Amino acid sequence: MKILLLEDNVKLNSTIKKRLELKDYQVDTFIDGQEAFDAIHDGYSCFVLDINVPNIDGIKILKKIREEYIDIPVIIISASVELELIKESYDFGCNDYIKKPFFIDELEIKIQKLCIIEDEKIKFDENSYFDFKSSFILLDEEEIRLTKKERLLLNLFLSKKNKVVSFEAIESYVWEGSFVSLESIRTLIRRLRKTLKKEYIETIVDTGYIFRID
Repeated sequence: MKILLLEDNVKLNSTIKKRLELKDYQVDTFIDGQEAFDAIHDGYSCFVLDINVPNIDGIKILKKIREEYIDIPVIIISASVELELIKESYDFGCNDYIKKPFFIDELEIKIQKLCIIEDEKIKFDENSYFDFKSSFILLDEEEIRLTKKERLLLNLFLSKKNKVVSFEAIESYVWEGSFVSLESIRTLIRRLRKTLKKEYIETIVDTGYIFRID
C-alpha cells in the first residue's frame, strides 16, 4: 500500500516513515505542503496530513483530495486542540484526527483500520467477485488471475462503481503518477473487458469509463 505522509517536523517525519516501512508500506514523505499538494494524484491509498506546514496547509490539501477522491482515507495529525479546527477537518472529510504528541502505534492502528481493505473479496456480480489480496477474479466458479495493472484498475473501478472514472484518474492510480499514453489505457481496458466477459465497462467519450454494477 502506498501512503503519502505530510509532516514538517523532520525527526517525526523520519520516525513515522521508518515505522510504517517496517509494515511493508510504501511511504512517500513531504515536509512542504505545496509539494504534497502537487503529488496527491500519484496513486496513494492513504493520506496522513499535518495541518500546520509550509506553503499550503493540510486542510486545503484535504479539501483538494476530497474533490478528487471520495473514498481514499485521510488521517489528520496536529498539535492543535482548537475545536473549530478539528471540526473543520471532519467537515471537509477527514476519516480520523490524531492530536500530537501521539504514539506511533496509535497511527499504525488507525492506518490498519481505515486504509486496509478488511473484506478482501469484493463482490460485483451474483456469481462473481474480486479477491483483492490474491489478485484474482472468480467468474462463475472459474478463477482468473490478474496482472498488477489489471488489479489496480479493477480496484479503482469498484471503489467508484457506477461513477465516471476519468483517463487522468486511471493514469494516476494504475500507473502511480507516471505518464502513460491514452492508447495504453485503452489497451488495458480491452484486456480487462476480455477477462470479465460481461459488459461491465462503459466508455464515456473523451472522458473515461463507468463500471456499471447493481
